[in-house]
Amino acid sequence: MSIAEAYNQWANQYDSNENKTRDLDRVATQKTLGKYAFDRVLELGCGTGKNTVWLLEQEAEVIGVDFSEGMLKKARQKIQSPKARFLRADITEVWSQEIPEVDLATCSLILEHIADLDFIFQQAYQKIKRGGHFFICELHPFKQYIGSKARYDTEHGVEELEVYIHHISEFVRAGQQNGFTLVELKEWFDEGREEQTPPRLLSLVFRK
Repeated sequence: MSIAEAYNQWANQYDSNENKTRDLDRVATQKTLGKYAFDRVLELGCGTGKNTVWLLEQEAEVIGVDFSEGMLKKARQKIQSPKARFLRADITEVWSQEIPEVDLATCSLILEHIADLDFIFQQAYQKIKRGGHFFICELHPFKQYIGSKARYDTEHGVEELEVYIHHISEFVRAGQQNGFTLVELKEWFDEGREEQTPPRLLSLVFRK
């Protein structure tokens, strides 16, 4: 099953099933981006709009991009704002001219499905204004080392998605080699589990 097909199936339960990674990503996104100013956001892998609602509450215009029509359908049903626009696109291909320049690009829980980080950083650099930021929040590679990956329950059992492991150094290198400056890096743990388990998420903020 392709990644797009898997996310189309996952869309119906994505917002409602138990998902510690999704929930912690919401916390990490809000706590991190609450420190920055932005007027227009490119939300890569917007999914069902789990972070879109908060971004709109910051008085920002949001362009949400995803390659899953099932996820986008849920986002469009949930969010009826004139400041939100949703596009179906594959970000592993050259990014559409429909996507304008933005102050902030966000990328949450999708890069584990993408082999070539350099291409994503190259395309993001072209869309982000000078002085703007690129926020990334992904499953921590330490979790991947011990077998964690995107998965969801189906009537036939657990469906695991194809993933790639990107080390922390890969994110840093890809950003620096494509013109960005790393301004923030943080590891996010499950609440109360800081001394017992590896961090669940890794977040990075780059500035153009």
